[in-house]
Amino acid sequence: MKSLSKPLLGLYIHWPYCLSKCPYCDFASCVSSQISEEALLSGYRRDLLFFRPLIPKTSIQTIYFGGGTPSLMSSSLMGRILDLIHRMFSVSSVAEITLEANPDAVTLQKMKAFKQEGVNRLSLGVQSLREKDLIFLGRKHTVQTALKRVEEAQSVFDRVNMDLIYARPDQTLKDWEMELKEALSLGLTHYSLYQLTIEPETPFGRQNVPPCDEERSEELFRLTYHLMKEADRPAYEISNFAKAGFESRHNLCYWRGGDYIGIGPASHGRLKSVATENAKTVSKWLQNNPDVLVLSEEERFEERVIMGLRLYHEGVPVLGLSQNGLSKAARYGWIKQKGDRVYPTLDGALVLNQLILTLLSD
Repeated sequence: MKSLSKPLLGLYIHWPYCLSKCPYCDFASCVSSQISEEALLSGYRRDLLFFRPLIPKTSIQTIYFGGGTPSLMSSSLMGRILDLIHRMFSVSSVAEITLEANPDAVTLQKMKAFKQEGVNRLSLGVQSLREKDLIFLGRKHTVQTALKRVEEAQSVFDRVNMDLIYARPDQTLKDWEMELKEALSLGLTHYSLYQLTIEPETPFGRQNVPPCDEERSEELFRLTYHLMKEADRPAYEISNFAKAGFESRHNLCYWRGGDYIGIGPASHGRLKSVATENAKTVSKWLQNNPDVLVLSEEERFEERVIMGLRLYHEGVPVLGLSQNGLSKAARYGWIKQKGDRVYPTLDGALVLNQLILTLLSD
């Protein structure tokens, strides 16, 4: 089958700690008053040494500190991690280096210190611009704090992203339109806008918090798409919107089927047909190298189709997809085809899982 990969190489670093655990979150993170940065650095070093002989000679083009809340780490630790990476690997001189931060877990002084160490893109987990919804989502910051952090971030970094969660229970189209326009008035170049999903193994799931009505969710999705397009921040991926040239290069590496390595607990990697996965808990991760699995050509192809169909304007090649599935998806208006590539329509993005199954079915 024709490969979907492009010559990209990303590096993801997972920070496992948060100040508090949000009730909707099913990410691998925990709250701890006992954080040993030296132990974490030792684990990161061990992972980097593991990957050093495995990666291709191409330069690392993106580095992403995610979590958890990685802005909790000291700038000194970040500097030491980045120093290890530069000493072990070739890193592009124009590498995108992103740090996730929460408004209550970063300060202006710390932003400047992180930039001094090499960070050139900040992603702020604001999640809502409504006080009652911040409380509902378990966030510890206020709207005022969030707005202050956004302003400070813009004074330090050229590239700033804001995360927001919508399709909250009982959220109306008018409410979301007003909130989103307020977010857009801040003039950021990138917005990550996620619909609230109630996962079973989260506090929301165990409390049987009702999800947003399916019809309302669809209306909110369409409204979001069109408002962002009008604001010159069009969707380039189902949940990500950016001014041209300000897309997340690291996440594009995933969606385009590029190679990436993951270090830290619960991190994953893909190097051609090799999949890697680290233990989820800090204690188990510190004691073990990543698990390695060789994927079949079919498994890797399916992964790349699943990721590639999230991209509105890049899509995936036709080669290898089900001809019957292509005909069915086109008939339903879920895809558009141009040359040898297939692209999801807005209707297709709304039923992405069905679209994927349709195009991969025999």
